[in-house]
Amino acid sequence: MIQKGSKIAIGSDHAGYDMKEAIKDQLQADGYDVIDMGTHDKNSCDYPDFAAAVAHAVAQGQAPVGIIVCSTGIGVSMTANKVHGIRAALVHHAYEAEMTRRHNDANVLCLGANITGPAIALNAVKTFLATDFEGGRHQRRVDKMMAIETTPSH
Repeated sequence: MIQKGSKIAIGSDHAGYDMKEAIKDQLQADGYDVIDMGTHDKNSCDYPDFAAAVAHAVAQGQAPVGIIVCSTGIGVSMTANKVHGIRAALVHHAYEAEMTRRHNDANVLCLGANITGPAIALNAVKTFLATDFEGGRHQRRVDKMMAIETTPSH
């Protein structure tokens, strides 16, 4: 569980801007300290810039988790997962948000503003933050997953 008062890194491109702002407002109302990595308007921009900023903030310990929004969530999840130590998960509803925290210890939540409606997205965020990693047999699997990012391909 991510405690109230914790920092949450958040970002989006222009397509995810409105959803990011709604999530940011709700997080602040719920007592979280939001680090807004941009974008700060609806002008066309490149999602990798903001996905990388959020992922690096989490990887460097500035926030325990991050949230990134683009039109589908696909591009930001692919980008965030390039950052060492990040386990970004694209989710479409609360059940996926719960399971990726419980079983994968996801530290970045990715959402698609054109795929998931605002109320469902806010519920997914709430669930993501309220769910703890179960550890146990899942830790072994997360360790195997994370070992892949340091293994060179042949």
